[in-house]
Amino acid sequence: MFARLTKATLVLFTVIGILVAVGVYRIRRAGESVTSFRTTVVQRGDLFSTVGAKGTVEPEEVVDVGAQVVGRIKALGIDPNDPAKSRCVDHGSLVYDGTVLALIDDAVYRAQLDHAEAALQWAQAELAQAQAQLDQTEKDLRRALNLVPLHAIAECDYEAAMTSHSSSVANVAAAKATIRQNEALVQLARTNLDYTVIRSPVPGIILDRRVNIGQTVMASFNTPSLFLIAKNLRRMQVRAAVSETDIGRIRLDMPVQFTVDACPNDVFCGKVANIRLNGIMRQDSVAYTVIVPADNTQGKLLPYLTASLHFELDRRPNVLMVASAALRWRPRPQQVLPKGRKLKGKYDCLWVKDGEFVRPIEVQAGFSNGLMTEIGGSEVKEGINVIDGELSGESSRSVDDGQKS
Repeated sequence: MFARLTKATLVLFTVIGILVAVGVYRIRRAGESVTSFRTTVVQRGDLFSTVGAKGTVEPEEVVDVGAQVVGRIKALGIDPNDPAKSRCVDHGSLVYDGTVLALIDDAVYRAQLDHAEAALQWAQAELAQAQAQLDQTEKDLRRALNLVPLHAIAECDYEAAMTSHSSSVANVAAAKATIRQNEALVQLARTNLDYTVIRSPVPGIILDRRVNIGQTVMASFNTPSLFLIAKNLRRMQVRAAVSETDIGRIRLDMPVQFTVDACPNDVFCGKVANIRLNGIMRQDSVAYTVIVPADNTQGKLLPYLTASLHFELDRRPNVLMVASAALRWRPRPQQVLPKGRKLKGKYDCLWVKDGEFVRPIEVQAGFSNGLMTEIGGSEVKEGINVIDGELSGESSRSVDDGQKS
């Protein structure tokens, strides 16, 4: 009997011990979860209020080189910077004013020039013949004029001499007009022949080559683009699309900072140079184009990169600031150090760890850009860690939860 009671007592104490151990474990876990906080650092720096936008990096001046005559591309020009003179111009080639970019088959245009020159020679021969006839009619007319006082010429013969002379004068004038017409045709044919050699109109770099040997180009009202040349890649511009809700805050000469994914560690600067008024409809809103020039002497900005821009609306230099989430976070009463649970006053609070609890630091919040807020106060110092959230699973709360409490 006693042995049975002893065995039952041992089982009971064992169960109680297990329950106590589990309880202690849970309490410790709960205590650990309460004190697992996410922190951020109070820092000193320049605080900006900005408007964000997306844009495209482009050269400041781009020239489309096209063809002004119809024909087949016979050859591409030689890259002027190739020592061997064997490489054709292509994407990225540096060219100069007058560099040959492509050659169009000139057989038809050379034949047209030959035809025009032959017609000019024919017109010049006709002028010589008309001039000779004019000289002859002038002699006949002078002879007739000398015979009129002597009554040695019939009136009809005199009139015929005058008519012949007038006709010869007209023929000479017509021959001269024909010559001028044929000279114009020769000039036109020579110009068209010159157009078969496509040259760069500006110095720069070829961004795009849109033609191949053997391809036929058709010149029309819309001149086909064969080469795209940027005059200067040391000066770029960003075409930013600013939404209609933000465009009213953008001003000329406003400072702008932007980044590109190709250079994630670099921040580029510029100023607003132009605000285009022709809004572009995008889905259910309107966007306005804003031009921001940028220096590119280091060559890091490539044409047509996507840029993320921040237009600087306001700036607070060299201020203490903290993540705005830290000002919104609120602890539960049991997490607060007992003597800090009756905090009163007009000041905002930041919270710092104090053993197993948290305690408040009174601060005065100032200018904010949404992510960071300017702060001041006797206790706040640069470099201190303040709480902006919790990391534990069961008792973790988001910043939004802190706002609701």
